[in-house]
Amino acid sequence: MKSSASIFQCQKQTFVATPQLIESIRLLQLTHAELRQFVEHEIEKNPLLELASNDGEASSDVLSTSGGDAYISAHENVGHGLTTSCALERLSQSKSPGATTNVPPMQGLARDQFTAESETLHNYVARQIALTVFPPQDQLIAGELAGHLEDTGYLRVDLLELAGSLNVREADVERVLGTLQRFDPPGVFARTLSECLEIQLRQRDRFDPAMAALVANLEMLAQRDFQALKRRCGVDEDDILDMLHEIRALDPKPGNRFQSGGPEFITPDVLVQPAPGGGWQVELEPDTLPKLLINQTYFAEVSRATSQDSRDQAFLKECLQNANWLIRSLDQRAKTILKVAAEIVRQQDAFLERGVAHLRPLNLRAVADAINMHESTVSRVTSQKYMLTPRGVFELKYFFTAAIASSDGGDGHSAEAVRHRIKAMVAGEPNNNVLSDDDIVARLKETGVEIARRTVAKYRDSMNIPSSVQRRREKRMKA
Repeated sequence: MKSSASIFQCQKQTFVATPQLIESIRLLQLTHAELRQFVEHEIEKNPLLELASNDGEASSDVLSTSGGDAYISAHENVGHGLTTSCALERLSQSKSPGATTNVPPMQGLARDQFTAESETLHNYVARQIALTVFPPQDQLIAGELAGHLEDTGYLRVDLLELAGSLNVREADVERVLGTLQRFDPPGVFARTLSECLEIQLRQRDRFDPAMAALVANLEMLAQRDFQALKRRCGVDEDDILDMLHEIRALDPKPGNRFQSGGPEFITPDVLVQPAPGGGWQVELEPDTLPKLLINQTYFAEVSRATSQDSRDQAFLKECLQNANWLIRSLDQRAKTILKVAAEIVRQQDAFLERGVAHLRPLNLRAVADAINMHESTVSRVTSQKYMLTPRGVFELKYFFTAAIASSDGGDGHSAEAVRHRIKAMVAGEPNNNVLSDDDIVARLKETGVEIARRTVAKYRDSMNIPSSVQRRREKRMKA
């Protein structure tokens, strides 16, 4: 067969992901803290970009791009009784000349309303080491042990390896450790939970042989096997109850009372509140939205000064294009988050009105189809984004739960709502009638929930609820 070359035309469609498109997609999944860092980095690179001033008023030589979309809010009705809005409009209106605000004045606050930075465990221990008379070698060992102290108060280091690195005897390290274990708070520098409890009991002069046997068999205590504990400790029922009360009064993590760092706060991205005319009002939190502006006056001045230099003109043009793209991307990100949040509120209206027991099963596809977006876009938008509702702050992904079949053939039940029912059943069970997993399955079936026993056990374990045998033992001891 003879081969030959030929030329022909064909038409086909292809999708090419440009760097700017990839960056726009990445912006969707950034948290507001990460987004702020990204914007600050872009401002450092681009001389045309500026952050809007805190008073929200742009000067005459600083103009917003993309038609001011970042400052204009279009009110739209999504479903019955649901209003979506952008809080930026309210912010700009409240900052207009002659407008009044509801922000309380700072001068009315008392001095004691401002709290000082809390002391950390490491600082507290370091001060005690400095006040303790140690020989130079022991001082070095104590400082090294304090450096391996965890925020919970536990010491996670191999003493033999530490002794080798300091070129000292292991017995010297153990001797210094014994001194450190007498520091405050009681239980600090323990290596295990048993040792932590033992240290606290010794300081209370309550570490007798019976208590030592109890501390040595904490796994029995975790299993609520009180009969075996009584035999192991050699005490009667009244004594074991007193010992259990003493154990519960101890602190298993003595370092947790100290602040290990700055407090972590969750700033919600979306605010949900009842609308005046009924339904729900969904809006974006303005503090999480960077307000970027382009300095048009600076652009015009630099353009005139570099009119003869083609390279400078190319750089300036690129800066302007990047600035326009970033502001449009941020505006699109805000609108996408608002659109997804509004659909979630529409779908979970019963939850907002009546609580978690009425949470509906929901998946990404249902929301994506309702707002004509791709599932991956909805997934990026809901990742590490939080919504403030009248029932608390929830991550957007909290509202996406699996469906559990209904025994009467009706609509399915949310897995989170079923977990809530199981927790309520266990909390309300009487002392003389502890519910087994089979009993919970039967009661849920009576309410229309078709669920397997192993699923109930899995949900119960995820909520740290003991088994019926362990709960029965504990209730018997309390009774």
